[in-house]
Amino acid sequence: MRHTNSTPSSFRDCQPNEIELVSAVGELKPVNGPSNTHKLGQETWSCAWSEDSSYFAWSCGDKFVRLVPWDKQYGRLSKKARQYSGCSTSDVDGIRVLLDDQDEEPESDHRKEQRPIYLIDCKDYVWSVAFGSSHSQQKDNNHSWKRVKINKSTILATGLQTGRIKLWDCSTGNLLLELLDHKDVVREISFAPDGSLIMASAARDGTVKLWDLTDDGNMYQTLRTGAKWNNCCRWSHNGKYLACVGSNKVAVIWNMDNTYRPRVLKGHYHDILACDFSPDSAMFATACYDTRVIVWDPYTGDVLLELGHLYPPPRPIFAGGANEHYVRGVSFSRNGLQLCSVADDGYLRVWNLEDPCDPQYIAEHQNALCCAFAPQDQRISVGDRMGGVIFYAVPRCVPGLQQLCRMTVRKKIISKEVDLLCLPVRLKEYLKYHDLEC
Repeated sequence: MRHTNSTPSSFRDCQPNEIELVSAVGELKPVNGPSNTHKLGQETWSCAWSEDSSYFAWSCGDKFVRLVPWDKQYGRLSKKARQYSGCSTSDVDGIRVLLDDQDEEPESDHRKEQRPIYLIDCKDYVWSVAFGSSHSQQKDNNHSWKRVKINKSTILATGLQTGRIKLWDCSTGNLLLELLDHKDVVREISFAPDGSLIMASAARDGTVKLWDLTDDGNMYQTLRTGAKWNNCCRWSHNGKYLACVGSNKVAVIWNMDNTYRPRVLKGHYHDILACDFSPDSAMFATACYDTRVIVWDPYTGDVLLELGHLYPPPRPIFAGGANEHYVRGVSFSRNGLQLCSVADDGYLRVWNLEDPCDPQYIAEHQNALCCAFAPQDQRISVGDRMGGVIFYAVPRCVPGLQQLCRMTVRKKIISKEVDLLCLPVRLKEYLKYHDLEC
């Protein structure tokens, strides 16, 4: 029932008990065990899946990152990860390897090797984690010398409070490289999706830096957004665009063929904390302290949809101040029509963009700081201030044939090219996602 009074509410047209709940299917606890009180340095600011969903990593507090195997066949932590609290440990060069007895439960057919759990001591507070991998074998060149040869191994990158970035080999847990150039907290790391091992990092020194890991981590370009703090950066799934958001209320998107004229998206009234591209790169979502998630067309800058987390929404003059509905994370699902968000009002929301007036699913989760959809199944990870992560199972949403066709088309052409097609106007509007409305 639609609210008719001015009492603040987290939802627009209904009450929380009228929205279907998503269930928790797993939990990872911080290094020093669960705690009911917030401890500085214990926060889970970032969590990530590897591209093939074989690993999961999160900053589990006290300068540690835990790297755990993920069973992508069943969409859950592997049995070894679920039972790690009872495992024996061995320490090698600051890396704690957790071992257990042989599983009674057979491993998935796609994964026959035994993958241990690594508890990695980064020697500094961890603010961001990300996975990268090379899709092609590097060719040996006898005329060039490289400190590190990265072939098809999966890499874990950790961004630290001092501005350093450390790269780890997921198969061994060993440190590969340490990158030095940022002057403040590395708030986000993102790898180019084409397997080139080009990495972008956004930091609170106001810069976004590009690194080539195939060239010993050479930092080859610095980009600036005009913000004092950068909070998040993301590559588009076609690898042609890089976006960054921060404390100056705007989102900046660079075309990597010409980084001198970025597109600036204006519409928020407060600091923007997170962003993400849809799987076809046709939509771009930003999560902001002004209680809103805005879904944009990244090629034109048009606002396609606004998802509110407080009703009635605050006026612009008040949206730039303090409130209890800061939106801290946003992530698209692989079907392109669902996205999740977390806010300070204590809810995880899963939105269906075809019916976005209110969330399709919710879950109560206090003190959430980040969220991420798994790249290959309907799982959501939510990290919080207590240093833990909870996994939620979202009912599978099968996109219709129209949506599948739209995503296929939009992976090939941008919005301005849609207008050049010999198609009816209504179909062009559909291809540009102009049908999204409440």
